Amino acid sequence: MNSPFSGRKVLVVEDEMIVAWLLEDMLAELGCAVIGPAASINQAVAMIDAEAIDAAVLDVNLNGQMSYPIADVLAARGVPFVFSTGYGKDRLLDGYRIFPVMQKPFHRSELEDTLAQLLARKEPTGVSVTVDVDPREEAAAVGGAT
Repeated sequence: MNSPFSGRKVLVVEDEMIVAWLLEDMLAELGCAVIGPAASINQAVAMIDAEAIDAAVLDVNLNGQMSYPIADVLAARGVPFVFSTGYGKDRLLDGYRIFPVMQKPFHRSELEDTLAQLLARKEPTGVSVTVDVDPREEAAAVGGAT
């Protein structure tokens, strides 16, 4: 397959295995090399440390833990990513609403368009997002949903 995404390493962070498998299949059909899936913050950070990653798809809620620490690591390294959630962008914490969001369920065409936008602007930005929030507020901000 001759795709603009051929060989691009995309990290999948998703705690629901069926969703992770579907996402892996979509990415593979686009020609991407899938890293993961990671189902926790620690797994994801370990994968980021171990692999050169071109982009990432982050589920917002990982079994009750928000994926914001993963977003911070990716942003600090200049790796573009998209949040994936069953809720709207307005449910993200303020400092994270600047990042792209795909509303679950999404189609392969939406993933393809989003990935194209992420990789087109992949330039190390050095942007680091740090938001000090009480963990209880984080859970309420996203509504505890994936």
